Amino acid sequence: MATMLDVARHAGVSIATVSHVLNDSRPVRPQTRQAVLDAIEALGYTPNTLARSLVTARTRSIGLAVSAISNPYFTEILQGVEAGALEHGYSLLIADPHDDPEHEQKVVRLLHERRVDGLIVAPSADPSGLLGYLGRHNVPTVFLDRLVDSGVSTVDSGTFAKGPRAGSTNANVAEDDGLAAPRYRFDQISAANAEPMTQLVGHLTGLGHKRIGLIAGLPGLSTTTERIFGYRQGLAGAGLPYDERLVVHGESQTQAAEQATGALLSLAAPPTALVTANNAMTIGALRALQDLGLSVPDDLALCCFDDFAWADLFAPRLTAVSQPSREIGAQAVRLLLERLASPERPGRTVRLPCTFVHRSSCGCPEDTGERTPRSPSAGSDRSDRSDHSNPPDRPERSGRSDRSDQSKRPGRSKRSGQSDQDQSESSTQSDRIGGRVKGPLS
Repeated sequence: MATMLDVARHAGVSIATVSHVLNDSRPVRPQTRQAVLDAIEALGYTPNTLARSLVTARTRSIGLAVSAISNPYFTEILQGVEAGALEHGYSLLIADPHDDPEHEQKVVRLLHERRVDGLIVAPSADPSGLLGYLGRHNVPTVFLDRLVDSGVSTVDSGTFAKGPRAGSTNANVAEDDGLAAPRYRFDQISAANAEPMTQLVGHLTGLGHKRIGLIAGLPGLSTTTERIFGYRQGLAGAGLPYDERLVVHGESQTQAAEQATGALLSLAAPPTALVTANNAMTIGALRALQDLGLSVPDDLALCCFDDFAWADLFAPRLTAVSQPSREIGAQAVRLLLERLASPERPGRTVRLPCTFVHRSSCGCPEDTGERTPRSPSAGSDRSDRSDHSNPPDRPERSGRSDRSDQSKRPGRSKRSGQSDQDQSESSTQSDRIGGRVKGPLS
């Protein structure tokens, strides 16, 4: 088996130069670097990572702890993390906390005991034990997707400057533009949540809906709290009251969302439109509607938070908010490597913008143009829409004529005073929403 000394002799350089090439620890002239790489290839030399870690106190490995890895959203995040890690010469160890706080602490401890250089974690709804462990052991960590303290005032559009704070536990609160445990700082990254949800709801109210149901995620997650907040802002922007009966929790899972959808539709005054807060819950909602013999959008308009590969294959195609999942994963790696390089730097919270993907499940016509829908957060003047300022609770739809007025679900709805041409211009729009960085960038 070839050794580093063999490589050095073959390349005509010192062992120190070979080490600098392997570890990228000092600039090496291009021709010298290439000579070392050629020698490694010719001799079949494989670096001893265990021996290297004893010298450098680094294993060049990253621990990733995310639940529901089979969910397409987290699968794409995983792909982004893996690509970012490999690009910088890091290996990846993966664990699934199963959204269980106790199991979360166990898998994080096991990853840490494997001497990973740092962790990327999508925390559970109760991360207090996790934060305590990471703080006690000073583990370099980036929180991904779910934030441990997600005051909307610090992360989303200034329009939502007085939003609720979610996920705050004991002393782990915002400090100096970042997140800080009592003894340690953390970085975190997520997509914008509130403003994109506000736009989804605003799109539906613009179509005449006044009773809009929300299938929300697992209580306690920052994503759940922020999307509920965005939902309420969307209603407020349209001058509609918040009705807590129209918000049910699908626990971020398919089966629970199916049951939650059934509960919503059993109300005496059920919603005319539905927003689902992640892709798994969208599937559950669609199953419930199919079981009830209801059609989208003829009986119920549907919009979803989370786009996924086959959303374009449904009939009708799903209007959705698309999150930059791979970019979230890749940037989580970048944040972690910057933390490893500068452990004392202030913590940062990074928000990436989402994309509004306008299709036809909301009740708009199909495939004939593009339009940028007005977001309620954009400060638009709604007084010029007098024709539909007081739309009926249940806009008249084409659909099942054998249903009573109370049980009839809405379907395709046209804005009052809007021509067929105007409607056709609203079918396939893509618009980036939100996104912000909190804390200094390098």
